[in-house]
Amino acid sequence: MKSAYELAMERLGGEGRELAPEQKQRLAEIDRRTEAKIAQARIRTDAKMRSIQSLEERDHLQQELALELRGFNEKRERDKEDLRRQFDRESPS
Repeated sequence: MKSAYELAMERLGGEGRELAPEQKQRLAEIDRRTEAKIAQARIRTDAKMRSIQSLEERDHLQQELALELRGFNEKRERDKEDLRRQFDRESPS
């Protein structure tokens, strides 16, 4: 499965670079951590939703969840980009 970075590079016509197994593993770990946080946030929100009657409160919770998920995904991409930069600095030219 290609990363968001690799897909974006293909769409932009940029040069994609082949990642070493260690690099793929570390990028996948970032994905796993992020997905775990997303799952926790969804479970927490679902539990709160069961006790809420008001549509306004439900909408508010859904908006909060959407913001939280966006934050997780933005952090995932920042972490991956930081890791890619680190790999670029470490790789021989």
